Amino acid sequence: MDIEPGELTVGQLADRSGVAISALHFYERQNLIISRRTSGNQRRYKRDTLRRVALIRIAQRVGIPLAEVAGILALLPGNRTPTRQDWEHISERWQAELDRRIVQLEQLRDDFKDCVGCGCLSLDRCGLANPYDVLARKGSGPQRLMDDSGNPCHPSACASSAELSTGVECG
Repeated sequence: MDIEPGELTVGQLADRSGVAISALHFYERQNLIISRRTSGNQRRYKRDTLRRVALIRIAQRVGIPLAEVAGILALLPGNRTPTRQDWEHISERWQAELDRRIVQLEQLRDDFKDCVGCGCLSLDRCGLANPYDVLARKGSGPQRLMDDSGNPCHPSACASSAELSTGVECG
């Protein structure tokens, strides 16, 4: 069977990770995971590939593009088994991006039912939150939901940049 201790076949990796074999082949084509080939051209994966696949699945669940995942996995030197320190380093690299995504998800959860911050004036509330479309002067996009730097924020946290000349605070 040409399997070394600590290695998994593609079927075993699929079973253990909960990922379809076709997805594992795709991850390999994208250089997210690697295998060695046996004399019969069958794939064999090191057991730590399970950790990589778990990271890929978690990242996909929160909407992180595979290209970014590949960049992070490239930080793991020499395809060796990642250490706790390696995972901490990866976590630190993603912290700001995950925080930004959390803010965006909270905005969607909390504000979407009332307003998406576009300045369209199509909802009754828009006449109060953005009378005469004054936010259009700040630029394109959902100005009620961005701070002065263009980063996402809650309307209550962006009150200084989204407060209108009428004195009505957004949100």
